[in-house]
Amino acid sequence: MSKKALLMEEVNEMNESNEMVEDNLDANEGLIVEKKTPMLSDLPGVGPATMEKLAAAGYTDLISVAVASIGKITDATGMTDVAARKLVQTARASVDMGFASGDELLKRRERVLKIKIPSEEINKLLDGGFETGCIVEVFGQYGSSKTQIAHQLAVSVQKQFPGSEAVYIDTENTFRPERIKQMSEGLGMDSTEVLRNIKVARAYNSDHQMLLAEMVEDLIKKGTNVRLVVVDSLTALFRVEYVGRGTLADRQQKLNRHMRTLSKLADMHNVSILVTNQVMSKPDQFFGDPTEAIGGHIVGHNSTFRIYVRKGKKGTRVAKLIDAPNLPDNEVTFQITEQGVRDV
Repeated sequence: MSKKALLMEEVNEMNESNEMVEDNLDANEGLIVEKKTPMLSDLPGVGPATMEKLAAAGYTDLISVAVASIGKITDATGMTDVAARKLVQTARASVDMGFASGDELLKRRERVLKIKIPSEEINKLLDGGFETGCIVEVFGQYGSSKTQIAHQLAVSVQKQFPGSEAVYIDTENTFRPERIKQMSEGLGMDSTEVLRNIKVARAYNSDHQMLLAEMVEDLIKKGTNVRLVVVDSLTALFRVEYVGRGTLADRQQKLNRHMRTLSKLADMHNVSILVTNQVMSKPDQFFGDPTEAIGGHIVGHNSTFRIYVRKGKKGTRVAKLIDAPNLPDNEVTFQITEQGVRDV
């Protein structure tokens, strides 16, 4: 073979080697380079000062900016209309806000968990237990065991999902650690450990209550494995602060914002939300049960499941499912024992 032919062969081998290296780099590129998740700070025109203004107005993530109007962003940050429009459009392009097919939604439902309590009847009422990712409202008169169910759920979630924690927002000074201890021992659990995994906060007014609900997301971001949030009760403080028909619109608007915060928390972090609610009697109803939950349509539309509890015969309690997206109306009987919520 001539000297020229040998030289050409060496050049061809070098080219093939370089192509193989490039192919390997292309094949491994997806393994080496991670796709960066866009953050609020990545949006155009968002510096530390703007971030602070957005956070003060409640815009803490991309989705909250993406669904906001241009006017609200302008009011919150002092931006021009052009800058605010660019900010919102970029946020919308960064998050998935389109449609999804039914089979995709069915697959997402696989992450939903069912928290069971020691009453199989109540579990059956809810088709297996209290769902994560939604709001369950339990309403009834005083002494109907709303708070007992809330205490039991805070214990049972730790029994079923070890390492999980519960957040209890107490608006009526009804949380009792002694009751948690009794229920824990009734399930053979270490009461000290159970109490340690329940974060309790007393709310003194409606603004404080709403702030505590917003702070739950901060707990999750710091690594707290929150699986349950209890608000006991939802409307007590709102009823005290907003009296008379003249304040009804303001109360409902504020209550709606509070419920939307809880709903977003449930959906984004797969958390189960339990809210207890007070009731009133309708004076214009002459037949049937005149009992109606406080909060009207605002609370009703924002709650995925609604359970009405009342006293039954011989010390028992009755739980009636009156609203659910996929379950028929039904009612079951249970009782409250020293160990907790149990079947009759």
